[in-house]
Amino acid sequence: MTTPPGTPPSGGPSRSRATSRALQRASFLTSATRTADCPPDRGREVAFAGRSNAGKSSAMNALAQQGALARTSKTPGRTQLINFFAVDNDRRLVDLPGYGYAKVSSSIRERWQEGLEDYLEHREALTGLVLVMDIRHPLTDFDSMMLEWCMTRGLPAHCLLTKADKLSRGAAANALQAVRRQATRWPGTTAQTFSATAKTGLDEAWQKIGEWLDIAPQV
Repeated sequence: MTTPPGTPPSGGPSRSRATSRALQRASFLTSATRTADCPPDRGREVAFAGRSNAGKSSAMNALAQQGALARTSKTPGRTQLINFFAVDNDRRLVDLPGYGYAKVSSSIRERWQEGLEDYLEHREALTGLVLVMDIRHPLTDFDSMMLEWCMTRGLPAHCLLTKADKLSRGAAANALQAVRRQATRWPGTTAQTFSATAKTGLDEAWQKIGEWLDIAPQV
């Protein structure tokens, strides 16, 4: 279900701060094309997915406060592998392949989709999905498909409406409310605005990721 505006999150700012510090330590672990090549399926993982050109890599870098944790490119769709980043021995961030825009062959597209489906269906360590969307073009067919998948599996999803700095504050707020209304179709789905450029929305995203990774709030 969606979180009403102004609802205080569990753990509050202390969990957000703890998550911020934890993600600063994130580092590349390994890449995989299928579940069999992934790290051992234990601990907790939060995955990031999104249509190519939605700003997924930039969002991950902003949340980790690192300039190049996730690869960014002027050519959308360059992320072709499932990339794992270790936060600590038991917690990971996962960068899933971008989809829907890349100029690649149909066979590569099919392989990407098979890898995504295999990971989402079988990965026990996966505790939540951050679905990155351009706030100007939210809830594409791909986004809806991912949310349906999460609902079927009972996996919580958090919609990160990126590039919010491209809209006025009022327009961004209206877009968020529209997404939240539509997201009621997928129980367990929340949404927020975000801008990697303006560094807005970080605390709310850190809070959600911290809950899913079970990062203890700072005392």
